[in-house]
Amino acid sequence: MSFGVALLALAIEAGAGYPDAIFRRIGHPVTWMGALIAALDRGLNLEGDSFALRRAKGAVALAALLVFAVGSGALIEAAARALPLGWIALAVVASSLLAQRSLHAHVAAVAEALAISVEDGRAAVAKIVGRDVSALDESGVARAAIESLAENFSDGVVAYPARSPTRPSTPPTA
Repeated sequence: MSFGVALLALAIEAGAGYPDAIFRRIGHPVTWMGALIAALDRGLNLEGDSFALRRAKGAVALAALLVFAVGSGALIEAAARALPLGWIALAVVASSLLAQRSLHAHVAAVAEALAISVEDGRAAVAKIVGRDVSALDESGVARAAIESLAENFSDGVVAYPARSPTRPSTPPTA
């Protein structure tokens, strides 16, 4: 059933994406995690603390993030599976964690902007990468967009079935 959920999630995301109206109203799971990380950083990563204390607080922050992510996922999955045809609800929720449609739109915007000018291309690619784009030439802008596309596709689509809570991943044996 995990494969079916994953395929349906991909189809839902490809067809609907993550609607802007929902994003404006409640945000997105990635923005929620970012807000939690920022709050933990502000509250725990204090400049006056020793390195050892900051490191320990970092471990606490990591544990809090893991508890939040795993706990939320387990609760959502349990609630969805309790429903008749709950696998469809699970696919709808899982589709929000994929960003293929949005990523396609952003990468296409980079291509369109590059057709106008390198400066426009830089501005467009800056929306999807975390690096300084000011010195990138046309090829560099295109590479940055493609690298972002590949990395996000790998993280959000290719790796999804391996991380599914219903399909435990096992470490490779030597």
